[in-house]
Amino acid sequence: MNAEQAPVTRRIDTGTPHSARVWNYWLGGKDNYEVDRELGARMEEMFPQIIDIARASRRFQARAVRYLAEEAGIRQFLDLGTGLPTANSTHEVAQEVAPEARIVYIDNDPIVLAHARALLVGSPEGATDFVPADLTDSKTVLHEAAKTFDLTQPVAVLLLSTLGHVVDDDRAAALLRGYLDALPAGSGLVLCDTIETPMTLTASDEYESGGALPYKSRPAEIVRSFGDGLELVEPGFGSISLWRPEERFTGTPVEQWGFVGIKR
Repeated sequence: MNAEQAPVTRRIDTGTPHSARVWNYWLGGKDNYEVDRELGARMEEMFPQIIDIARASRRFQARAVRYLAEEAGIRQFLDLGTGLPTANSTHEVAQEVAPEARIVYIDNDPIVLAHARALLVGSPEGATDFVPADLTDSKTVLHEAAKTFDLTQPVAVLLLSTLGHVVDDDRAAALLRGYLDALPAGSGLVLCDTIETPMTLTASDEYESGGALPYKSRPAEIVRSFGDGLELVEPGFGSISLWRPEERFTGTPVEQWGFVGIKR
């Protein structure tokens, strides 16, 4: 189902903070409401690094996608928890390297669906699609993605700053297994999330108390364990600020850690 076929099944709630819109505010976007800006500003005041995290996450995503398309030769990308369109979206980066690349975006939020057409403007040689689905339902997601992908060929699965919304560790690990077990060798996983520190724990509590969907920061060893069984691409697991930066990094690494892993 593409964006034109997908019905908006839920009314957009402008009175409750929404994670995609708050994230958009942190990125300097305009697709947000006063309630999102209020929570975003409060979070920024108590945890100033959140702005750096949001921007570092987008840059990490672009670098990871470029690596997977350019060096690993992957031509299919499954972007889970897409969020609102922004610069250097997955299809833009992948199809710049390989115009024939195919991208499927997954999100079940009505605010994202309302903007989905912007995600579908890709190269004529490749394909981009948007599937309105819950990323925690891997069976349905993969069934719908198979309409665009050849699932006998490698697929890169992207979960950036998203898995924290699946607050149970065992459920989060099972979700990742559900995707990776269904994909062939050579497939990839790009994952990053906020690691647990006293500051991020306080920030998570404030975020939830503000009415937004709960987001769990996890100890670094738990986030690292989500890559068990994969071959991690150098430099391995750590702050996303330090994952193959385009220029020498001299600032303070963000407390958003992640990795790029390949299934062998």
